[in-house]
Amino acid sequence: MFGLIDWWRRRSARGRAFDPAWRAILEAHVPFYPALTGPVRERFETALKVFLLTKHWIAAGGMVIDDEVKVVISAAAARLVMNRPRDHYQRLTEIVVYPSHYVHPGGDGIIFGEAQSWGTVVLSYDATTHGMKNPGDGHDTALHEFAHVLDAADGKFDGTPVLDHLTSYAPWTRVMSAEFLRLRKKVARRGVLRRYGATNEAEFFAVASEAFFEKPRQLRDRHPDLYAVLRDYYASDPASDV
Repeated sequence: MFGLIDWWRRRSARGRAFDPAWRAILEAHVPFYPALTGPVRERFETALKVFLLTKHWIAAGGMVIDDEVKVVISAAAARLVMNRPRDHYQRLTEIVVYPSHYVHPGGDGIIFGEAQSWGTVVLSYDATTHGMKNPGDGHDTALHEFAHVLDAADGKFDGTPVLDHLTSYAPWTRVMSAEFLRLRKKVARRGVLRRYGATNEAEFFAVASEAFFEKPRQLRDRHPDLYAVLRDYYASDPASDV
């Protein structure tokens, strides 16, 4: 039943016109948007529209959620799946947005975003917009958390999303494992991949996804095998587009 409802909601969302006011928001706040043209822009806008209209938006910590907030966050989500029409964050139902960083009750660690196993993503809007405004630093909070959602599409945060073909799993595992171990052994020196990716396989996939979209040429030149498997998964070649 859930699958049928999900299909109907997505179909209904696709039939809605893309609000012209959203384009003004994208032009003002999403640096990669102006470079999208023709069919590429159309695919991106469709993915954004479906995401924005089919997810529940929940304000927290005094946040006010308006169209700007929804469009900017949806842009990060759409960027990952615009060329993967079968991926629409099926397991994700709600987006909780704080105005800035937050802490868990009784916790002492500052949090900027997290993807939870029960279908929720929590984001700091300040962290989201900061990531958008610095498109070449390899650090984008919203993109990172939505990569986690894709990773968990099979029910596990393990660094391996659902791949299109069974034959893709062997090269994926070989390359991702080798690159993860390489990062763990790396001395404390700045590289294309953030050190946070050495935490575990799930964080490695999310960090690698950030680098893929934000530092594509550096990633392709210094980690060609990693770039290749991500290019195949995301059906995108950003190093050739910049």
